[in-house]
Amino acid sequence: MGSLCSFLFFLVWFVGHAAARPFYPLPSKVANGLRQPLQTSRPYNIAHRGSNGEIPEETDFAYRRAIEEGTDFIESDILSSKDGILICFHDVTLDGTTDIAEYKEFANRKRTYEVQGVNITGFFTVDFTLKELKSLRVRQRYPFRDQQYNGKFQIITFEEFIAIALDAPRVVGIYPEIKNPAFINEHVKWSHGKRFEDKFVETLKKYGYKGSYMSEDWLKQPVFIQSFAPTSLIYASNLTNSPKIFLIDDITIPTQDTNQSYWDITSDEYFGFIKQYVVGIGPWKDTIVPVAHNNLLEPTDLVARAHAHNLQVHPYTYRNENMFLHFNFHQDPHQEYAYWIQNIGVDGLFTDFPGSLHIFQESTSKKGGDNDTTMSLLHKIALMVSPFEKV
Repeated sequence: MGSLCSFLFFLVWFVGHAAARPFYPLPSKVANGLRQPLQTSRPYNIAHRGSNGEIPEETDFAYRRAIEEGTDFIESDILSSKDGILICFHDVTLDGTTDIAEYKEFANRKRTYEVQGVNITGFFTVDFTLKELKSLRVRQRYPFRDQQYNGKFQIITFEEFIAIALDAPRVVGIYPEIKNPAFINEHVKWSHGKRFEDKFVETLKKYGYKGSYMSEDWLKQPVFIQSFAPTSLIYASNLTNSPKIFLIDDITIPTQDTNQSYWDITSDEYFGFIKQYVVGIGPWKDTIVPVAHNNLLEPTDLVARAHAHNLQVHPYTYRNENMFLHFNFHQDPHQEYAYWIQNIGVDGLFTDFPGSLHIFQESTSKKGGDNDTTMSLLHKIALMVSPFEKV
């Protein structure tokens, strides 16, 4: 015990005096210089746009924070700049989560485009070069979340996002979305007739992402490719065997590119078809368990039917704030996690608060003895004393 205390004291001293980048003594950095592998024994913790409940979404810091907090996968929406550089950004317009309105030189860039059958007016990513996009700063989407980081972080590229995962001290997967592909392909043109999906997959391959689900290659660099557009997923399947997830929207919203209804794409017949190309579905959670007056109703059979077709189910989005928690959970996000994991039996969860999900899963998992306990203690100490990166 004395030697352990001495080691912990040295660890705290070292981290406190580290100058440049934070030091996170996860097991991967302690044992034999090997990175701790991805956990595959429990539902995946998917950091939705990073730890965006705390930090402005899809930023470098939001992703690094999610990794610190124990996420299995960092998730991002991939769009394009005017000059064809793939970026991490959720909305096709910049208005909601950047300071674009403060740039007088860009005032004449406001446009109205049709996106998924709806006319939208704003400043679109496809009308700005990467250099121009990098001049902007990201802000928190929701006013009730921490605003102190507004204006501190840039939009990042798909390649920068990948680098964050590859630079992690343990194996962390990526979960990028082919976002609004019909719109992007309409407004951005690449050489040699290439499509958005081509550039997306080329980027993954450039950094070594390959292999079918649970293969040796996949476990080294885990990735799920996601999209609401079935045509894009099928197209991407001809380019890579990396696993894909078919995202499913609200029951009132048809598919982006094929105009199919919710009922069409959740039928057993369609599941039998799409499983040739995907390993799972990512539905909005309220379509799995309907809600009335903020109370849960009887669960549907969607998860059971998906599992019967050997499809995983990764619902979205889990958020800690009371306004997002149904009354059944008594303002306790851990009760929500328990319900979805233990009662509904999902295989992964998109969450804005990956740290909260990680704490829940750790608290409900069996400990593996003294070594696991020591490593867990080291990780918690590192999170307490590691300074945030400065921008």
